Amino acid sequence: YGFINTCLKSLVVEKYGEETWEKLRLQAGVQDSFLTFEVYKDEITMQLVDKACKVLGVPADLVLREFGKYFFEFCKRSGYDHMLRTLGGNLYEFIENLDALHSYLSLSYQANIEVLVLFVFFPQEMNAPSFRVEKNEDGSMHLHYYSDRRGLCHIVPGIIGAAALDFFNIEISMKIVNQTEEEERTGKKEHIVFLVTQNPLFPCKERKEFSSSSQCLVDSEKQIENQLSKEDLEKAKNANGDTGNSVCPVKKSHWKTLRGIITLGKGKLLRGFDPVYPKSLWIDTKTFCNGLPFHMVFDKELKVKQAGVSIQKIVPGLQTMGICLDQYFRIIHPEVPFTISSIQKFINSQFVFQTRREMMPESWKERPMLELRGQMMWMESLQCMLYLCSPLLRTLHELEERQMHIADIAPHDVTRDLILLNQQRLAEMELSNQLERKKEELRVLSKHLEEEKKKTEALLYAMLPQHVANQLKEGKRVEAGEFKECTILFSDVVTFTNICAQCEPIQIVLMLNSMYLRFDRLTTVHDVYKVETIGDAYMVVGGVPVPVPTHAERVANFALGMIMAAKGVQNPVSGNPIQIRVGIHTGPVLAGVVGEKMPRYCLFGDTVNIASRMESHGVPSKIHLSSSAYQCLKYKNFEITERGEIEVKGKGKMHTYFLIRNKSATENEIMGRP
Repeated sequence: YGFINTCLKSLVVEKYGEETWEKLRLQAGVQDSFLTFEVYKDEITMQLVDKACKVLGVPADLVLREFGKYFFEFCKRSGYDHMLRTLGGNLYEFIENLDALHSYLSLSYQANIEVLVLFVFFPQEMNAPSFRVEKNEDGSMHLHYYSDRRGLCHIVPGIIGAAALDFFNIEISMKIVNQTEEEERTGKKEHIVFLVTQNPLFPCKERKEFSSSSQCLVDSEKQIENQLSKEDLEKAKNANGDTGNSVCPVKKSHWKTLRGIITLGKGKLLRGFDPVYPKSLWIDTKTFCNGLPFHMVFDKELKVKQAGVSIQKIVPGLQTMGICLDQYFRIIHPEVPFTISSIQKFINSQFVFQTRREMMPESWKERPMLELRGQMMWMESLQCMLYLCSPLLRTLHELEERQMHIADIAPHDVTRDLILLNQQRLAEMELSNQLERKKEELRVLSKHLEEEKKKTEALLYAMLPQHVANQLKEGKRVEAGEFKECTILFSDVVTFTNICAQCEPIQIVLMLNSMYLRFDRLTTVHDVYKVETIGDAYMVVGGVPVPVPTHAERVANFALGMIMAAKGVQNPVSGNPIQIRVGIHTGPVLAGVVGEKMPRYCLFGDTVNIASRMESHGVPSKIHLSSSAYQCLKYKNFEITERGEIEVKGKGKMHTYFLIRNKSATENEIMGRP
């Protein structure tokens, strides 16, 4: 489920940062977010774990153990805290009831899932892991872990250790003492045996009180022991021998036995609970079979001795006493052979039986098979096994599919309530899934919208200066600005009119596009502002819209780059490189936005006219400078030659110059090449 992958992402982001997660997920080739109740392939999670080991440089067992610890906290934060806390009063009971938790959550998720807390690790089509715990005389435990998935056993110590510390205030150490593969009904299953040793943790205050009062406890023990009769002690041992309130299952000391029957400080004797049984069973066979309609009793040979009325109705073969139970049922969970010895081995687990299709009546052939869930109880005196069970039904739809009714389930059986409650829960989960999907869709749409916004802004900033564009977006009026000094450049293609007359329009478009793409790149290299293009004319300015003292040098370097770049553009008529004329002038201008429908950032003033005259009176493949532009460049490491006085249309005689090269920059630097 996506819950697992989301947890793994949260762990990486929280401990190592967003960048590490982004690197990890890209290497694993997975998406950035996961839907909580969506089923994802095992390979996704395994890829994430594998790449986490490589990216973080940590062994797999440590990554899985750390993930186990974090996953426990993640489950608590996700609302499963109370559910987990109520599993048992000590660590032994907690582990013993994990399979029951699997069974409950399989109802909620409509699948036999790998349940929360190690327990939700992969999708529904695979079986959940099984746990079997054994007490040892020295207080340690052997935890048997069975799973279809190999290599994930190191998650177990991380989660169990975190649960022990949080719920029971004990530190544990878990060591693998045996690791085998067992052939089961669904194939090979990994069987790991952990040795679990426990050490209680005392808060600082309790630890001091315990050490300072140890002698007092010894004296009290002797005093109370003298006051109690041997009969009381023996009864206390029998009553409390297996059911203490200790956090971990350890052998009781003599003092603990005494403390179990004495209220300290009051001195009153508290008798241990001793159940009373009738001499004979006050219930007749018919009432028992009607009151527990889904129970079965079978012996060591699996021969049925007794069955409830409802299960007889569904499986008529059970009315023939002495038939073998495995002829009519198979064990779905736990994954064990159908033998008394295997059942006794997992006696504390919940058992799920499923009817065999070939043995069912004709009316059941087209229906889904019935599953039963319940507990096994060994009756030593009768040498028989009692299976107390109920139908395993999740929803009203499943009840209808089997053509059963609520009335078929005993009134005292909570399965009735679970079906109705789960129906409501599934509806809520479906609504939650829909909301989560919509949320994910909105997140993706928002991401795409942000990308489109960036594209739109990039296009807008290519047409207008950024600060001007931002003001227009905000609905503000852009005031015209005066710039006391800037440098303007004009260029055009030599004999452009003749070329147009001899070529197809598309050839002209391709030629200009090739040329302008080169020029546009150079505007970025030299940080000058492209004002506009009209036909073959190209206009740029330095020092506008952001005033800079190096405006003349920037435009001069840009002009040198233009001459070099034009050599790479082919004349469609002659096949030779095109030639351009370039004119530059420095002076004051007024700049502002003109128009509303297609607003343009335009420059006004005599400086624009003179710059245009420098271009029109220029020489092919030369950069023509006015005297003011020359004054700005003459001490800036540029090679400049004097042209002399020329007649300029509308301006009379003007002293002009040619820019040859930049003496301190290479061709690659001018062209912005590495």
